[in-house]
Amino acid sequence: MDKLDQHIEKYSIYSELFIRLSVGFHLIYGTQDNVFSWERMMEFSIFLSNFGFPFPTVSAIISVYAQFICGIMYIIGFQVRLAALVMIVNFIIALSVVHLGNDTYPGAFPAIMMLAGSLFLLLNGSKVFNLKNMLKKNRV
Repeated sequence: MDKLDQHIEKYSIYSELFIRLSVGFHLIYGTQDNVFSWERMMEFSIFLSNFGFPFPTVSAIISVYAQFICGIMYIIGFQVRLAALVMIVNFIIALSVVHLGNDTYPGAFPAIMMLAGSLFLLLNGSKVFNLKNMLKKNRV
């Protein structure tokens, strides 16, 4: 078992890549309909209004575009810690206002996972297959 642990440990640096890709994909997938359809954005605005968000249309636009852009940032590995900080704030608000007391655990689970993934990325950053490293290699 020690040999297996040693072998696997050599590749542990790539673990953040799996988090970046899965969380980034989910953020993009979950918001792309709002980004590309004003009608869907208005539905989300009404949803936020039902939970008492101030300026629900502005809140919807900020949340949707933050998630969409941060999802892209996660995937390409650009300013991952900054994107993670934005997503932590977004999902703490979502969990405390929308999900806490109003939703079942399975209903809140995606937001919980986005928060957990973002916390991981805030603490670990992006070390492999990221835009910063690719740009450095092209300069040399």
